[in-house]
Amino acid sequence: MEYAVQTRGIGRNFGDVKAVDAIDLNISKGEIYGFLGPNGAGKTTLVRMLITLLLPTAGSATVAGRDVVGDANEVRLRIGAALQEAALDLKQTGREMLRLQGRLYGLNRRELDTRMDELSGLIDIGDALDRFIGTYSGGMKRRLDLAASLIHNPEVLFLDEPTTGLDPISRARVWEEVRRINEELSVTIFLTTQYLEEADALADRVGIINQGSLMAEGTPAELKRSLGNDVIIVQVDGQAEAAKAAVANLEGVVDVDASGSEIIIQVVNGAAHISSVALALNERQVQVSELTLRTPTLDDVFLSVAGARMEQEAQ
Repeated sequence: MEYAVQTRGIGRNFGDVKAVDAIDLNISKGEIYGFLGPNGAGKTTLVRMLITLLLPTAGSATVAGRDVVGDANEVRLRIGAALQEAALDLKQTGREMLRLQGRLYGLNRRELDTRMDELSGLIDIGDALDRFIGTYSGGMKRRLDLAASLIHNPEVLFLDEPTTGLDPISRARVWEEVRRINEELSVTIFLTTQYLEEADALADRVGIINQGSLMAEGTPAELKRSLGNDVIIVQVDGQAEAAKAAVANLEGVVDVDASGSEIIIQVVNGAAHISSVALALNERQVQVSELTLRTPTLDDVFLSVAGARMEQEAQ
């Protein structure tokens, strides 16, 4: 099987520091792959190797079927990249900038006109295309940079923390555009982010990196399930033992713990069983003041795997 992005033991050292340590990835064509980690985890270093801006010191990688070292020029023709710092000329208009980018990739006037029409509908810039980039907001600059990375119709798009520093409205608009690019153009997207909710909302699969190592990988749902069961938390009015007995033998209940006026119920599928828990408590006439369902989040997954790594290194 040919992958859009594949790495085998890829690594990069800076002196004695291992910025990226022997990472293996297999990213399918058409996938949105979220690469998640805190600042300094190695995300940007890996991206810079995959887009041929930085040579690996170990291992190998192919992007769009080409080797990032031996076929670097061929890789560059087949990828788009929107990095953390957009290199935009504030004295150009958005249209001038996109046309220049297209000409650098060898597009003729007719191809450029067609591509500009396609991108203007895909990336929400509107009339701002004919204004100087220096007048753009941060969100508009990000969207223009995204359009520039797509002008030559790449097979793989690398987005390095595309929403860092944006307000919630601008961030949501970038999310919408990323989804449209993937769905309408069938572009494989490699998305690095430090925002867990961003990876959860956009990615088909997620890899979690910390201190240069890939610590966990899977769909957001798989990673959440790996932590264990959902939890239903019930606050009762002084009837903890009665509440515990009411739910202990219900289908899907794995464990029940009572502490003071709080009952903690571990269930296999909280959404499917929360109504049966509420019914059982009502039948026993348990006075419930609050009932909450809590499912594992990607925050929990990251804290779990990062915490385990830190504990190992401390030993």
